[in-house]
Amino acid sequence: MPVENIAATVAAALAENPRAMTMQLAQKLNLPEADVVRHLPNNQSRELDLARWDELLHSFEPLGKVHVICTNGAVTLEANGEFGNFSSWGEFFNVQTPTLDMHIRPKKISAVFAVEKPSHMDGVNTLSIQFFDLAGASAFKVFLTMGGNTANPERIAQFNDIRAKFEKS
Repeated sequence: MPVENIAATVAAALAENPRAMTMQLAQKLNLPEADVVRHLPNNQSRELDLARWDELLHSFEPLGKVHVICTNGAVTLEANGEFGNFSSWGEFFNVQTPTLDMHIRPKKISAVFAVEKPSHMDGVNTLSIQFFDLAGASAFKVFLTMGGNTANPERIAQFNDIRAKFEKS
């Protein structure tokens, strides 16, 4: 599907349901989720510089507790935790804190976006950094806010700083 058509298709689907989950929208539109996120309307998504993935992951450490979601075809796992205690071993970049234990394969990540959109649960704006694999499926998502409450000014500033610092040129 041409890029213009993807953007128009995603915009039309979100006009019907602005709170749609991008994963479910991707399934409905038969598109990779990364394409849906890449074409979110109204500047809801900005692609970040994947070449700076290491620096980006380190920028999560001062955020404190965040909500991390990892999804595959059969399971969604959610964790609340803090990034830190980074290391590398073989193909893995590791995050190992008392609250998060992640083993990321950076070479399998193809895109990363800063996303600001209404929560599917309650419509309250969410702020997240979302990583996608080589097939365009979600690898993991780091939510600075997770619905329920409007983000406080400090959290909004942290998100805006990360987005500005790592936005792809």
